[in-house]
Amino acid sequence: MTLFDLSGRTAIVTGANTGIGRAIAVGLAQAGADIVAVGRSAMTETEAEVRAAGRGFLALAADLSEAGAAGDVVARALAAGARPDILVNNAGIIRRADTLDFTEDDWDAVLDTDLKSVFFLCQAFARAAIAAERRAKIVNIASLLSFQGGIRVPSYTAAKSGLAGLTKLMANEWAARGINVNAIAPGYVETNNTVALRADPERNADILKRIPAGRWARPDDMVGAAIFLAAPASDYVHGTILPVDGGWLAR
Repeated sequence: MTLFDLSGRTAIVTGANTGIGRAIAVGLAQAGADIVAVGRSAMTETEAEVRAAGRGFLALAADLSEAGAAGDVVARALAAGARPDILVNNAGIIRRADTLDFTEDDWDAVLDTDLKSVFFLCQAFARAAIAAERRAKIVNIASLLSFQGGIRVPSYTAAKSGLAGLTKLMANEWAARGINVNAIAPGYVETNNTVALRADPERNADILKRIPAGRWARPDDMVGAAIFLAAPASDYVHGTILPVDGGWLAR
């Protein structure tokens, strides 16, 4: 057994059109996995990189904020002939406003996408894996705000704190059934979700002062952790929230 070889495996990766999701999809493909990419927009560049790695690629368009969409993803993948045994829940959105001014619409939008859809996608994926008697790996993308409160992102903090709890709960229930459930907690990453922070000179400077590594993360900084949690190397790892944060939490 090669500890980090994903040959013969198939991974569903949500939010695979850009940022962390795209980097992880390509990284898993380079480690040997075929990719089922889920996103709201075209994933042309992701597909090109996955196919350049010699792996299969299936694109599924889905808006995971819509009721029932998450559960349908696994059914659609199976109907297309895929047999997924890795799930990476990366898709997510963020809304920023002072807590005193935060709206119910912004609360619901983030919770529906970042927490509710993840639960029901995990549920559908686990049902299929257990029915097929297939070992499987779930990797959720959590956040530093799974550990901390943050500011001006109440629904995002609630969702990512909840996701950490669900990761542990699902690990407790499914570990003995051959499914590993773990999460990666990225630090501050150069993605679309952090454009506003990086454009704010004061906030950007404050963030950089706190990061021992001295820089923002790049999306591909998350790939090694994702491969580890998807590969045989992590077969006895269950319910872990793995920070990949340049040392932020250690500070």
